[in-house]
Amino acid sequence: MNAGIKVALTLLLVPGTVSAQGFLDEFSYEGVRFSGVGFGVGGTISNRLETAVTGAVRADFGMIAPKVRVLLGVSYFQADFKADEIAKFEQNLRDLVDDPTGDFDIEIGTVTWSDFEAALDLQYVAPVSAAIAGFAGMGLGLHFRNGWGQAINGTFVEDALDGIDASLDLSLGGHIRLLQSLYFTIDLRGGLSTDLLTAAALGGFQYRIPR
Repeated sequence: MNAGIKVALTLLLVPGTVSAQGFLDEFSYEGVRFSGVGFGVGGTISNRLETAVTGAVRADFGMIAPKVRVLLGVSYFQADFKADEIAKFEQNLRDLVDDPTGDFDIEIGTVTWSDFEAALDLQYVAPVSAAIAGFAGMGLGLHFRNGWGQAINGTFVEDALDGIDASLDLSLGGHIRLLQSLYFTIDLRGGLSTDLLTAAALGGFQYRIPR
């Protein structure tokens, strides 16, 4: 390799390495500590379930980088499957039955699915003023799901609906300070998991520890 090529590679690689190192240097655990807690209530829509009321609690653990905060939270909702999903369930069950006379039918009625999520979020906070800020974030969720219904309780169908799934979560929202340490919050969230796509809108309040 001649000297010219070596110089060219050095000029290309070194700035990228320095830039990446500088970005990583922004992250530090020194600012990570319990900083507040909030709760929210709203609604969740999904590709398979009816609209459901959702509740969430999130703890703020401070800044891991400039304007990047860490949150741990839990949320819960339960909803009935949509009619077209029930129809698919019923058809799948019919396909398992050998019915030479063609008069077999099945009706499983209402089936409910609950979702308890534990989530870790990183959110970039963009202050608008001393009292108002917006945020956008990304995180990972762990979902504990349970299904039930009068016709499926104790069957393999119920077993198939019970389980644990992971999700990629996106968030967007903001807060408005009402009092010294009390904020009104709006949180829009989307979740992508193997079995379910969700979108939620929640409003609530957050208490932040004065520093």
